[in-house]
Amino acid sequence: MATHRAVHVQSAGEPLELVEVVTESPHAGHVRIAVNACGVCGTDHAFIAGGFPNLTWPITPGHEIAGTVAEVGSDVDGFAVGDRVAVGWFGGNCTQCLPCRKGQFMQCVNLQVPSWNYPGGYAESVTVPSTALARIPDELSIAEAAPMGCAGVTTYNALRTTKAVAGDRVAVLGLGGLGHLGVQWARAMGFETIAIARGAGKAADAKELGAHHYIDSTAGDVAAALQALGGAQVVLATAANSAAMAATVGGLAPQGELVIIGATFDPLPITPGDLLFGNFSVIGHPSGTAADIEDTLHFAVLSGVRARIEERPLAQAAEAYAAMDEGRARYRMVLTM
Repeated sequence: MATHRAVHVQSAGEPLELVEVVTESPHAGHVRIAVNACGVCGTDHAFIAGGFPNLTWPITPGHEIAGTVAEVGSDVDGFAVGDRVAVGWFGGNCTQCLPCRKGQFMQCVNLQVPSWNYPGGYAESVTVPSTALARIPDELSIAEAAPMGCAGVTTYNALRTTKAVAGDRVAVLGLGGLGHLGVQWARAMGFETIAIARGAGKAADAKELGAHHYIDSTAGDVAAALQALGGAQVVLATAANSAAMAATVGGLAPQGELVIIGATFDPLPITPGDLLFGNFSVIGHPSGTAADIEDTLHFAVLSGVRARIEERPLAQAAEAYAAMDEGRARYRMVLTM
């Protein structure tokens, strides 16, 4: 019986272990991917800690998957063995529920997420619904494509759905795995780009990534600093810190948008009065569908935007995860098989 290596977490908070598991052929509507690379995302912490409901242990983490189609199940059209594909947080939708019928696929009531609803990409093989597949352009390597399935599409898709137009000021709060991509997209989209992060030490990186301005959030009032630049039409909040998000609202331009992609469940300390007079909006933005991932990958080719990655072999998954979890990654860890 064929087997492959995969990372298992036996129960909440347990260490990552590399094990041998049986390789099964895909059933109808699914494909099996030979995984070549998988990004290590901050949300993996929540899975490993047992922070999502209805997890089936052991779990295999990983939802920034890139590889080649190894087997195709029945009732799959448009994909063949050898195709290079990516799968992100969007791991398949049912197509039958009311949100799906309205085209709101990210809000599918039966949305599937790798590692939550089926084993994820910290493995040499993964089986996924064909609705989750995004094609990888030839111009991108597999390792470059992997982080685009979550970090890339989340930041790119959030920015392109705002009201901002080229020339507007857009601020990116946080300069980590998400934020370092957000700054690059904002510059590539023609926005006057402002990076906001903690400490003066990140200023050089921010400028190298494309920021026109840098605000050290520890050095003074962030809202005042934004207003001194003319106000931000959009603040893209990648840092999962509710207080830091709220501190930017006063720096928005009229009808400005605070777009939240950094996941935290702490209350957001904003009052209605903080929003009324500027006609501000606070928007939560999820990741993106397989089609959105393809758009992200193609824009990466056109613009030259890339995640800054550190590659580690699958056998070092625990070390790569620790680097991400402890904030040592600069800026995205990628497991390679």
